[in-house]
Amino acid sequence: MTALLVIAKEPLPGRVKTRLTPPFTPPQAAALAEAALTDTLAAAARVPAGRHVLVLDGEPGAWLPPCFEVVPQVAGGLDVRLAAAFAGCEGPALLVGMDTPQLTPALLTPAVRGSAYDAWFGPAVDGGFWALGLRSPDPALLLGVPMSRADTGAVLYGRLRAAGLRIGRLPELRDVDTAEDARLVAAEATGTRFAALHAALDPARAGAAT
Repeated sequence: MTALLVIAKEPLPGRVKTRLTPPFTPPQAAALAEAALTDTLAAAARVPAGRHVLVLDGEPGAWLPPCFEVVPQVAGGLDVRLAAAFAGCEGPALLVGMDTPQLTPALLTPAVRGSAYDAWFGPAVDGGFWALGLRSPDPALLLGVPMSRADTGAVLYGRLRAAGLRIGRLPELRDVDTAEDARLVAAEATGTRFAALHAALDPARAGAAT
């Protein structure tokens, strides 16, 4: 069965979601990151995968579901870290990040079931990607892909096509990078920890909070 990977950073102030400050303070931004990660892991845990793996930069916390095994991220750029995550899988793998608390098991399940596709691609609103699935993980597909750019997703998708892979597309989602992203995702992700915390933090007063 497919391994479901979540790549994440430990949600510590000043290390995660720095583009949320301002209007949020570093502790508030870290709390929002933790809520997003918790929601992501909770959704992933409900997907019937062969393995549930957290590829983590940092130390696990109380937010980690018991069904997840933890492996450390390697050093290097994001392309190197993503490639290494896939290299650790002997069979099909689907990787998602921690920035889409609106994802649901229904979104992920098609990509972990056996299908006619060689790859799954989940585009992000900002031009990146929020999910990548590979039937036969090949780290070379990721190495050298420019990350955190408006054309990141297009470059990666082009590599998948150039490799002759049959690609299934997942719905486009918005990553939580900026305060406006957080507002829009919170409005969409009703019932999540992320939405509840965002509602409790008034951005107009966040800069004065501690």
